[in-house]
Amino acid sequence: MATIGNFDGVHLGHQAILEQLQTLSRSQALPVTVVIFEPQPREYFAGDQAPPRLTRLRDKVALLKAHGADRILCLPFNDALRSLTARQFIERVLIDGLQVKHLVVGDDFRFGCDRAGDFTLLQAVGRERGFAVEHTRTFTLDDERVSSTRVRTLLASGNFFQAARMLGRPYGYQGRVVRDRQLGRTIGVPTANIPLTRRPMALRGVFACATRLADGEWVAGAANIGWRPTVGADQPMLEVHLLDRELDLYGETLTVVPCARLRGEVKFDQFDALVAQIHRDLDNTRRYFARPERQSDSLAPEPGPAEIEAAAGGLCAASLPQARFPLASAPLPPEPSNPGGAAHAAPTGSDGD
Repeated sequence: MATIGNFDGVHLGHQAILEQLQTLSRSQALPVTVVIFEPQPREYFAGDQAPPRLTRLRDKVALLKAHGADRILCLPFNDALRSLTARQFIERVLIDGLQVKHLVVGDDFRFGCDRAGDFTLLQAVGRERGFAVEHTRTFTLDDERVSSTRVRTLLASGNFFQAARMLGRPYGYQGRVVRDRQLGRTIGVPTANIPLTRRPMALRGVFACATRLADGEWVAGAANIGWRPTVGADQPMLEVHLLDRELDLYGETLTVVPCARLRGEVKFDQFDALVAQIHRDLDNTRRYFARPERQSDSLAPEPGPAEIEAAAGGLCAASLPQARFPLASAPLPPEPSNPGGAAHAAPTGSDGD
């Protein structure tokens, strides 16, 4: 009982596929197997031009397991794999490797060298070799197809509310806090720093956020996600400042959920201008969480617990208390002016540490 795909984000559409497999699994007493690739095929071919990932590999694996996958086969996508013909892929991976009895894939699924393999070929070989092939069911929300591409678009537009509905949980980051240059402490804004991968990022900029501490408590804060162009950096970082709290978080694992986009990441000509902007960002964050009704006109009815409850062991291991941390459906309005002056606008932060 198997399916194949990227499963980036493990959104409601992916979860529906897993439910479809679980139903078949119960009737046939077969384990649910998910075949994924690392890197994802488009990353292999397009490199930095590939779409940003929604989930890291380890988070994807945790979420797949939480939603019913019994086995996960992660194939290295390399020259050897991409050079397999469609029939070789079926023989070596599906038949010899998995002994597949039932395969569930999208009817637009393409595979093999030059993407020559398709749903019709799978069905034909299945009839010859004794395995069934079934197409996945399209999953829609509010008459809109749920997809990883749509989730990326929603995140980029600052619509964290609708992205959470499509994911079945708030979009967030999870990672271990490391020591960095501690510049934030010198200006009274200490941050907990979580390294990010160098892959293209789904989010860059400055955000009002909710942070889940190791003990399960959720705390309001402001986060910068990106490359810190004013002070320079050799890798992207998520830096989160907890409002009105100062804790020793080194070595702890945090979950950070962006709730509202404040602004893009900017390279300032002077460090003092950056500091002034950081304090304005903190003021805007306080106002956002102190007056969540400001977002009421743009928010649809709040998702129910089942929609925002996170998968055990994956991102957001407990549901986000949205009464305290509402998810915005659009970026916050820009400030009427930008005292301190910024220059050289970068693609999207607030540098700090």
